[in-house]
Amino acid sequence: MVFLGAAKIQGMVLSLEHNTVSVVIFGNDILLKQGDMAYRTFVIFSIPLSIKLFGRVIDALGNTIDSGNKVVSTLTRKTDTKAIGIIPRQSVNEPMQTGIKMIDSTTPVGCGQRELIIGDRQTGKTTIAVDTILSQKNFGHLYCIYVAVGQKKSTVAQIVQNLKKADALNNTIIVSATSSEPATLQYLAPYSGCAIGE
Repeated sequence: MVFLGAAKIQGMVLSLEHNTVSVVIFGNDILLKQGDMAYRTFVIFSIPLSIKLFGRVIDALGNTIDSGNKVVSTLTRKTDTKAIGIIPRQSVNEPMQTGIKMIDSTTPVGCGQRELIIGDRQTGKTTIAVDTILSQKNFGHLYCIYVAVGQKKSTVAQIVQNLKKADALNNTIIVSATSSEPATLQYLAPYSGCAIGE
C-alpha cells in the first residue's frame, strides 16, 4: 500500500522501477498530478475483520459506507493470499439449502463449497443469491457475504432493504463496488469478499 500526493490517496504498488512507481489508484485521480510523491506504508493490502461488519455495507477497502458508525478493527487479513490446496481442505459433507426447490433437488451445493452463478443479463442471478441469503434465516446457520460488482447504487440499496425487511441482514456482509466507483475497486471487491469469508 502507498499514499499518493498531498491528498494521501490510497493505492497499491504493481511494479517498482529505478525512478518510477506503477500504482493502482483506489480513489479519485483528479487530485493527482505528474511528479507527485508516493509514500510507502510498509503494509501489504489487507481488509479489516470484525464481527461488527455483519449487517453493514462496506466498500472494497473495508470502509463502512452505510449510515452507521465506522467499524474500527485491529484484526486484518491480506486480500491477495494463496488459496488452501485441495488435499488439506475438509471435505464438503453438509448440504446448504438455497430455498429454491429446483436448485436444491437438482444441484447439490455443500457448505464451504464455492459455487459460481453464471448467466446473461436479467436472468435472475441476483435473485438466486438473495433468495439463498434469505433462506439461511429460516433453514440455515450460515454467515453470508454478498459482493455487488458493477451494479447500480439503487439496486444495492434495494437488496439491503429487502434483507433488512426479512431480518436477514444481521448475518450478512455486503461488499459494494457499484458502477460509479473506479474500476480498481470493482476489481478488488471479490478479493475482499473472499478474504472476509476465509
